[in-house]
Amino acid sequence: MQPSAGGTGRPAFVLLEDGTWFAGTLIGRSRGAVGEVVFTTSLTGYQETFTDPSYLGQIVVMTAPMIGNYGITLTDDESAKPQVSGVVFRELSTHYSNWQATRSLGDWLDAAGVPVLTEVDTRRLTRHIRERGAMRGIIAEGTEPTDAVRAELLASPSMNGLDLASRATTPAAYTQGEGPLVVAFDYGLKRNIVRMLEATGFRVEVVPAATTAEQVLERHPDGLFVSNGPGDPAAIGYARDTIRTLADTGLPTFGICLGHQLLGLAFGGRTIKMRYGHRGGNHPVKELATGRVLITTQNHGFAVEGGPDGLPGAPDLEVTHFNLNDGTVEGLRHRRLPVFAVQYHPEAAPGPHDAYPHFAEFMAAVQARLGQNAATS
Repeated sequence: MQPSAGGTGRPAFVLLEDGTWFAGTLIGRSRGAVGEVVFTTSLTGYQETFTDPSYLGQIVVMTAPMIGNYGITLTDDESAKPQVSGVVFRELSTHYSNWQATRSLGDWLDAAGVPVLTEVDTRRLTRHIRERGAMRGIIAEGTEPTDAVRAELLASPSMNGLDLASRATTPAAYTQGEGPLVVAFDYGLKRNIVRMLEATGFRVEVVPAATTAEQVLERHPDGLFVSNGPGDPAAIGYARDTIRTLADTGLPTFGICLGHQLLGLAFGGRTIKMRYGHRGGNHPVKELATGRVLITTQNHGFAVEGGPDGLPGAPDLEVTHFNLNDGTVEGLRHRRLPVFAVQYHPEAAPGPHDAYPHFAEFMAAVQARLGQNAATS
């Protein structure tokens, strides 16, 4: 058990763009940051959350009252570094206890330059976001906001219309695993998705977001994976056309989160900005074909427009899953092509394992196409 460092706390606050602000204490060397302020209800998995590229450009409020109890390990990162702009806690644990831990959460965030605002009434802040919606915010030092801080906040970009996938993507292609080849577009890909695809029996070649359809087809893939990621899906026009071109070839295609939204757009659907999004590990999703309810991990602020009866503008797509809390679309499937996607995270890092079978479903689609190709050759 080791104490958490992070330096001396200083008076600070998080200011929202509607003028509301919440006082706290700033830990570490960072002086602050701007971003969209969102909350997650996950009780554990803070390391996976903070390294998830889908949180790029966001200040994350943890609704659990104490964070950092089990420290930081070497194996739980979902990317090479923390991706969040900042974090807001009720209490940062001053000690951690975990046989795998190598350092404290406070030290790890401080080393990465991520501002940590603690001693905040996160319950009141979360209720405010639920009532008013996710919005831009700024973490700053001081006892109250100044005109300069307000001006910095208002000059920051809105999440609407923002392409962050081009920032979150890998700079170069890389390959893992053995088996049928799946080309995976990296729009902010979580490491555990690659591990799950590999464990299912795939050879996974991860490619940058701007890779063209022609460059993918030159690799002679057996399947296509469209990843999660940050930002506004409607702003990633280059991805929409590429995905449609590849899916139309009959290539088995599987999308998760942002990938779900991009597949919806590729076939004529529309996406909408949600009031405060879905972020946490306890979201109930109903599977229409069976009536089964899955408890899922989610992290998104946009959704495909539609409901259980269909998707406006996308008659070739059918809805396979919907959210039992608010009725939003959680899964889709093409009526003729081997294309399907889910809004939630079946790799569940962290979270429940109810949706693991989607990876086997993808393998079955790939194997079926390989069998068809062998029969006609």
